[in-house]
Amino acid sequence: MEAFNLTSSGLPTIILNGITGLEAAHIWISIPFSTFYIIILSGNFILLFVVSKEQTLHKPMFLLLCMLALTDIGMSTSVVPKALCIFWFGFKRITVDGCLTQMFFLYMFAVTHSAVLVIMAFDRYVAICDPLRYATILTNSRIVKLGLMGLIRAVLLILPLPLLLRRLPLYAKPVILHTYCEHIAVVKISLGDTRVNRTYGLVITVVNIGLDLILIGLSYGLIIRAVLRISSKEAHQKALNTCTAHICVMMMSYTPFLFTAVMQRFGQGNAAHVHILLANLHLLVPPMLNPIIYGIKTKELRDKVGKYTCRM
Repeated sequence: MEAFNLTSSGLPTIILNGITGLEAAHIWISIPFSTFYIIILSGNFILLFVVSKEQTLHKPMFLLLCMLALTDIGMSTSVVPKALCIFWFGFKRITVDGCLTQMFFLYMFAVTHSAVLVIMAFDRYVAICDPLRYATILTNSRIVKLGLMGLIRAVLLILPLPLLLRRLPLYAKPVILHTYCEHIAVVKISLGDTRVNRTYGLVITVVNIGLDLILIGLSYGLIIRAVLRISSKEAHQKALNTCTAHICVMMMSYTPFLFTAVMQRFGQGNAAHVHILLANLHLLVPPMLNPIIYGIKTKELRDKVGKYTCRM
């Protein structure tokens, strides 16, 4: 079968088919996609603007919210603009380098997002279990360093994905049945031995998500143990309110991802459009709801947002 190699010159483009099976409805599907994306950009940029303007919000928790907002914007922007080009104009072609670049940034932001959730769990642990030392343990500079470590980890973990794919030849007319360059989808249009690529993709999922969930679970285990030692019901409620927003964001982030990952590898009998829609919603719904959840649950942030809103 005719093939081309990713390292050769004059490469043909890859076709992103969009939502396979629902091509006739692309225009209608673009309405919620574009609406969600506008809300994502608006909500997260408002959060970033308010935190940057208000000196009283220059605290570790709000720095973490800004990091979360940046990863949410990055993940959705890696995917949605190209998807809308497919839906609106039928621009399905993407260069090989463009495909690998999209893949890198999508997964890099996703892994960084997971790292931020781990740091936020540690932040909640210190706030509840060792509140008197909170200001000395979690300084702004330390939070920034932890965020940079999460970013570096993400780059080191994800960079091999496109590099490993570049060594493989692709089909002469490669078509990806998706709206974006998902790793396993690109592997499926590759010729040759893809065991290394599949194994490394699985290792990243298990090691990264597995390790992060273990660290988050450990933090909340210690939090629960500390809360149970407190006899006051009012203190129990206060501790629960402190963690509610993070728990909601964490559940929205990990549950769809794990469900999509399982369907991707073991749900071959499901309709293609179901998997594609779920994969896209995973990149749209949590980034849209995250600033709303924290805006509702965090009084200090809610008051500052209200102050700027009243000025408009």
